[in-house]
Formats: sequence, structure tokens, C-alpha cells
Amino acid sequence: MENKYPYGGQAVIEGVMMRGPDSRATAVRLPDQTLAIEKKPVNSITKRIPILNKPLVRGVIVLFESLIMGVDALTYSANKAVGDEEEELTTKELVLTIGFAFALAILLFAVLPTALAHFLQGIAPGAFMSNMVEGVLRIVIFLLYVIAISQLSDIKRVFQYHGAEHKVINAYEAGDPLTVKDVQQHSIAHPRCGTSFILIVLVISILVFSCLGEQVLWWRILSRILLLPVIAGISYELLKLSGKYYQVSWCRFLIAPGMWMQKLTTREPDDSQVEVAIFALEAVQNDNKTVLNEEEIEEEKEEEEETSAEQAESVNV
Repeated sequence: MENKYPYGGQAVIEGVMMRGPDSRATAVRLPDQTLAIEKKPVNSITKRIPILNKPLVRGVIVLFESLIMGVDALTYSANKAVGDEEEELTTKELVLTIGFAFALAILLFAVLPTALAHFLQGIAPGAFMSNMVEGVLRIVIFLLYVIAISQLSDIKRVFQYHGAEHKVINAYEAGDPLTVKDVQQHSIAHPRCGTSFILIVLVISILVFSCLGEQVLWWRILSRILLLPVIAGISYELLKLSGKYYQVSWCRFLIAPGMWMQKLTTREPDDSQVEVAIFALEAVQNDNKTVLNEEEIEEEKEEEEETSAEQAESVNV
């Protein structure tokens, strides 16, 4: 089978963002059921500074760039999904929302499990056992968090678009036609999913933190935050390997927990959601292909109306 570019994606509000080698496209289902799309170039710093594309380093860069693109795509989708009746998110509101999300993530997944494990040292004495308890607590907290937010109707919609994104990429990698009928036959799980990446991060963090020995509480918490780039770099390389050797039996066995966990963050999409994901992928498959966003489409409509008016006027004359 020919090598295919490993397209990546992200579910957004009422839509999907797909990333290709040179561009990314965010397709969104508008309240009137039409589709809007925003296409932007991908200018990765790893292309300009080759050393940043080296193993272990590239994972941190990719994670940071993906975060920026993901926030941008979420902002676009949020503003389009609400329609013209509601006000768009301001820059201040967006910054405050992202800041709160980061603070909550650090509190839940760094501070809370570390503090709990520290105070449970009487039950699990020794650095190794204490770090094992901390790792297990971090995984449990993450699972409870995902289960809790999955009860929200808006999040369920996002998880459906997440499933649509996976189905489309699976169909593309299998060489199947990108039609709604064919895409719907594929799985909502994918080995390169961000959910699997998070599980790898959680497991690798247990191994890394176990090497640090006994620590006072404040330094124990701070070290977890400072070592995140190292853990992310290692985890990214493992994720790439799992995607490359997914068909090998031993690899499928190792990544099975991550595939199972995706059942928490994906849902079966309906046909209209799959259509959005197909639209986003097709937009980045051929970067020489012209893809109009909604402003350009509106401009074309206005030009057509003006042309029609001029023709009608010339006929009347």
C-alpha cells in the first residue's frame, strides 16, 4: 500500500478541523444547515529550523503548534455556530476562557493527584509506591473528568464530530471513497488520537516521576509542571510509532487501552456530521484546489446578482 500523508484533525463546535502538510481547514455546520469553511496555511517552525524536527524535540513543538491552531479553530467554530443573532466571542473573553481552562487542568491533573499522593505516603511509603499511587490517581481523575463532561449535550455533539473525524481519516487511509456511505462503515477509533496520547502521557509520567525520589510537596508539584515538555516529547514519539506499526500484533496489544479509552471521547456521528468532516479533509488534500470561505462565497453571490441586474437592465433598455 502506498504511503499516505498522516492527516490529523480535531473536533470543534459543530465542525471539524483537518490539518495537512501545508494547510489546515475548519469546516462548520451553520445554524441554517449550510457549511462554512476557513482555510489557513500551516507554517510550522520545524520547516524553518530543522533541528526542532528531531525526535523528542519535535513532540513539544507539534504539541504547542497544535494547541495554537486548535484554539484558533475553536474560536472560529464557536463564532460561526452561534449564528448572526448572538455576539461573537471577544479576544478578552477568549483569553479568559483559555486561561481558566489551563488553570483548571493544572489543578486537576498536576496539583490534586500530587498532593493526594503526598498525604497518602503513610499508606504507600517510599518514593516508588508514592509515585505509583499518584499516577493511578491522575488516571482516575482524568477518567472521572471525561465521564462528567460527556454528560453535557454540547460535549456529546463535539464527541460525535470527533468520531466523524476518525471515520474520515480511517476511510482515507484504507483507500476507500470519501462518501458518507463508505465513511460510515469505518471505526470511530484511531491509533493517533489525542485521547491515546493523553493515556501515554499519564503512563510515561508515572515512570519518569518514579525516578525523582523523595521530594517536599512544593517541589514535587513544581517538578511535575516543569517536566511536562520532556514527557510530551517521549509520548509523541511513542504515538508516532503506534500509528506506524498499528498492524503489528504486539503494537495493537500495547495500544489497546488507548483505543478503549477513545470510547469515552468519541460517539457515532450522523451523516451530516460525517459530511462536514469529509468537506474539511478534501479542503486540505489538494492545496492547489480553490476552497472558498463564506465571505468569498458571499462576494461571488453579490457579483452574480449585480451581473444579473445589469443584464436585466440591458434587456429592459
